[in-house]
Amino acid sequence: MTASQIQNSLVICLIIGFAVMEVVSRRYKDTVHASADDTKLELLMFLGLVAVTQPLAILVTSKLGIWLLPDYKGMLAEWPWWAMVGLLILVDDLTQYWWHRISHTTVLWPLHRAHHSAQYMSIRVTFRNNFFYYLMMPGLWFAGALLYFGVGGIVYALYVVFKLFVILGAHSAWRWDEPLYRIPALRPLMWVLERTISTPATHWAHHAISNADGVGHYKGNFGNLLFIWDLIFGTALITRRYPEQVGLIDDKLFGHERWYHQMFFPLVSSSREHTALKFGGGIYDAEKEIS
Repeated sequence: MTASQIQNSLVICLIIGFAVMEVVSRRYKDTVHASADDTKLELLMFLGLVAVTQPLAILVTSKLGIWLLPDYKGMLAEWPWWAMVGLLILVDDLTQYWWHRISHTTVLWPLHRAHHSAQYMSIRVTFRNNFFYYLMMPGLWFAGALLYFGVGGIVYALYVVFKLFVILGAHSAWRWDEPLYRIPALRPLMWVLERTISTPATHWAHHAISNADGVGHYKGNFGNLLFIWDLIFGTALITRRYPEQVGLIDDKLFGHERWYHQMFFPLVSSSREHTALKFGGGIYDAEKEIS
């Protein structure tokens, strides 16, 4: 099998595995109450990412590389695996931390808002975003450039699989870390783990509808693969607890946005009161302040 085939096979196994655990644990049935709009948004965004955005980023960066830097194609192919992984962490995961963080500011919030509008946590939320959120994500384009420069093969494939494992796990309705916190012998391991990678407890806090309970932390916990970035840049909150509710307070007050407004803004805009999905709109917080 090629590295790409190995990657795709493992990704499919991960998705199926987490989906099975959500069902077996009954967390999906008990907590995931999705509307038709939710399903359309999540399905179309997943298809758009894997069929349009990612292939486009790889194709364009490859064409640009051949045009502008033909002599540099594959120049990193002989690097040791650990150097490739280190470069991927910096160029992909660190840039994604900052992209995620600035996406919680007024200008880019409309492109990320869809990810937080789900009133449930599940692997189906993982790639729920605006179409242009991924199209503009620096990490995707940088990853395409790294592939051109030779950071590929089995190293890249396993990096993608491990990162997806962490991200799916952080969004999953099945809170895999919850029973592990109750085992005294695992406390030192969990202390290290929750400060290294994103876990359900830390990432669910980021999706909380409110910060008032001391558990929610929607203005922090931005890490995707590594939670270390939140510790380094002062945006971390670790409580080992889970928020009572996730979602957006403005949806509770004014009604849910349609899937096409969430996915295709600014091409289509909402007419709802107090919405970020129209020109001149902004972030609505619990104190009714537009930031």
